[in-house]
Amino acid sequence: MKTKFFLLIGVLGLCSNCAVIRPGEAGVKQTLGKFSDKVSTQGTIVYNPLVSKIIKESTQTNNIKLILSLPSKEGLSVNSEISILYRLEQNKIPSVLENLGQGYESIITSVFRSASSDVCAQFFAKDMHSGMRAKIEDEIKIKMEENLRKQADGIELIAVLMKRIQLPNGLANSIERKLQAEQDAMRMEFVIQQAKLEAERKVINAEGERDAQKILSEGLTQEIIKIRSIEAFNKLSESPNSKIIITDGKTPLLIDSDN
Repeated sequence: MKTKFFLLIGVLGLCSNCAVIRPGEAGVKQTLGKFSDKVSTQGTIVYNPLVSKIIKESTQTNNIKLILSLPSKEGLSVNSEISILYRLEQNKIPSVLENLGQGYESIITSVFRSASSDVCAQFFAKDMHSGMRAKIEDEIKIKMEENLRKQADGIELIAVLMKRIQLPNGLANSIERKLQAEQDAMRMEFVIQQAKLEAERKVINAEGERDAQKILSEGLTQEIIKIRSIEAFNKLSESPNSKIIITDGKTPLLIDSDN
């Protein structure tokens, strides 16, 4: 009896296996081709390897990198390096595996190619190299979400990033010349504005000097001039040096006799 019991335990041991699910992973048991609705995380799953297997998928943010040519509104091809950031929704992993299989990244890539062609064809090539890039990225992401929902639910798109844009040489040179011309125009406008401010400053200074001279000339009457002359004469006369004063009775002329 004991021999049969241990034999049974041994058979069960041979027919059992376990899988370890680590942080950032989720495990789904597939038995005879059918996926379990239960999603396991951070633990051990016991299963019968003869009829079952454990599919492990990452629940972290994943990055698909692509390098491809995107069409533009004027019919040009724009080379671009793309990053598609996505993650699987943990409780919907069985649905993704059932509908798309483990090769779901190829589906995401195909959906991107279709969505990016539709969206980029509505924009000029220069838009992909300007502030319109963020708008293009958002529209591609929205288009991809619509198309993915038709095939499977459970893939969360985080962002579509156009990391590097390489415009055709002729267009790139044209844009560079345009930007240089705009910078030159801005620099010239600054110089002109500075010149205007300097001219206005000189006019204000000239008007101030003119007004000051006018006020001074209007205030200097003959009587005030005589008084100022007498005051100056008195101050000079207080000096200990010998002086000769020549005057016509109006304006004194002082000569220092010590020199």
